[in-house]
Formats: sequence, C-alpha cells, structure tokens
Amino acid sequence: MSNTPMAASPLTRAVLEIDEYASGLGWDQPARLFALVDTARLRTQEPALASQLGLRDGQESTALTPIEQDEIPAGKPLDEFLGTIAWPAAVVGCALTVERLMLPPSAEASVPQGLSEARLAKWVAEHPDRQEVRMTVGVLRNGTRDSALRLREKDSPTEVLTGGALVPGLAEALAATFED
Repeated sequence: MSNTPMAASPLTRAVLEIDEYASGLGWDQPARLFALVDTARLRTQEPALASQLGLRDGQESTALTPIEQDEIPAGKPLDEFLGTIAWPAAVVGCALTVERLMLPPSAEASVPQGLSEARLAKWVAEHPDRQEVRMTVGVLRNGTRDSALRLREKDSPTEVLTGGALVPGLAEALAATFED
C-alpha cells in the first residue's frame, strides 16, 4: 500500500489499508466490517486463501490482513448488530469503517436539548457547519486500538488523521465483540 507509513504498527497499517479501500469505493457507502487475521498464520494455515488475497511469502511477518465480512444488515442499529458478533480464535482483531456527520466542538453549545435521536440526526444534517467523515476503527484482542478519520471535504490520503483515541465509543463497541 503506497500511502501507509512502513514504521506504523501493524494495526495502524491495517486501518489505513481499509481506509484506502473504502476511499476507492467512494462516499455514501454502507458500514463495512472486517476481520483482522495474522498474515503469516493465514499464509501457513490457508495458503489458497492467502494466494487469492494476493499475499506473498516474504511479506512482513507481523502484518495483519483485513478480510471483509458479509454486509451489515440494513436498518439494524450498528450497536445492536455488533452485539451479535462472536469471532473465532483465528481472528486477532476487527475493524469497521462507517460514514457519519459530525459537528465541530464549537457547535456543541448550540445543540437543542431534549431532541429524539431522529430529530437530533435531522438537526445535525441541516447544520451549516456539519462535516461528513469516514471513520475506520480497528481493535485487537489484546486491547490495542487505532483509528483513521477522513473528511469528505479533504478526501486525500495525506489528510487522514490517525490515533488510538479518536473514536472511543466505536472502539469500545468493537472490543466488546471479543468478550466472552
């Protein structure tokens, strides 16, 4: 992947790879869920799948390979859907990419109180300072987290913000998919 720093952690590289993949699909896409598997283990245990995914011998042994899962059911709230997931032992992490509208911190004071979730979503969608953002969040079984945020108005690989604490609520929801 051309835009991923080689010094980045395996999780950061996986999150950026997913962000780049989602970017290639364009905007206004549904949420996408990915299993993260150990690349070296995948090549050893599933050589046909590794070949199909274009994984070559000699690639970094600490790399993670994202494998897109079935489509997330339309109309089902994301938190409810994530609550139904259980990963097999071979999956070392997971990631989700989702688009949302967000407001700058300066707009928080003007949010009307007492709105239903639907009315609040409508209010945000009509706010003049709203921004569309694609969030890609990844977590590992061991608790490691990372995220990539891309604004639609700055849709460039050089404008992607990364960090482990950028989307804590979504990271928590993904981490919960690994709890027994």
